Amino acid sequence: MELRHLLYFKTVAEELHFTKAAAKLFISQPPLSRQIKELEEELAVQLFTRDNKRVTLTDAGKYFKAEVDTIFARLEESKSIVRQIHLSVSGELKIGYISSVYQSYLAEILKAMRKEFPHIKTGLFELPTISQIKALEQGKLDVGILRAPVISEKLIVKTLFFDPFIVVIPFSTEKFNTNEELAVFLKKSPFIFFNKEFAPHYNHKLLEICQRMQFTPDITHEANNVHSILQLVEAGLGVSILPLSLKKQYEHLKISFIELTDIPVNTEVVVAYKQTNRNPALKWFVEHYSNTKG
Repeated sequence: MELRHLLYFKTVAEELHFTKAAAKLFISQPPLSRQIKELEEELAVQLFTRDNKRVTLTDAGKYFKAEVDTIFARLEESKSIVRQIHLSVSGELKIGYISSVYQSYLAEILKAMRKEFPHIKTGLFELPTISQIKALEQGKLDVGILRAPVISEKLIVKTLFFDPFIVVIPFSTEKFNTNEELAVFLKKSPFIFFNKEFAPHYNHKLLEICQRMQFTPDITHEANNVHSILQLVEAGLGVSILPLSLKKQYEHLKISFIELTDIPVNTEVVVAYKQTNRNPALKWFVEHYSNTKG
């Protein structure tokens, strides 16, 4: 049995018409019929039933078609992986990241990777978690730095760190000695936050924190990235509750960070990639970036 026998069988099984299958394979019908007959003789089964009007698969043929489809799918995947490995030394590594990750650390990792893979190009794409998951599944991204949950059977997900939340307000010297005092202040303040459809998990976390502090946030302004949220806070348009890891990234802004005590709500930062991606640069990036603690 050769690969061409499987290809001929697959084509006839899809077309259920020998003449159409032969045309699709760029051969004449008699040689195609002979190849199918040889395959049936080797397997000692009948794969098709034929009459003057139509061609149909037998039960054995239906089972064999499913197996052959799997073989060809695996072959295509192997070809893709081989090309990935070949191109990895001079190809491109496409990295997705959320706006709230510590970008200075990402830059350090990319510098180190440049030494290991001097000819590889990197593409950076700031995308929300939902968009990253879709792009990773479709192969438009090689790796993503995002926040859990990542619901996908196609992706491998590894925890980077757990990030607690912190209150962000316009610059102030005011002190809050208890969560109750802080809650009174926040309850009277307009909130600036991510759009619910853009970041549903973030939105849920915000509501959970506020509920624990016994108030409902008045979300007055919405934005689709953390930079815009913090700029609006700095401008005095409201307050927000964001991941603690952002503090060291935006300490230069005229804003105040107030830690939340005794509120065990956090968000998990993860790295995700497709299991079938064999790019050595991807493996290196995941191993080294996973050393971060936020």
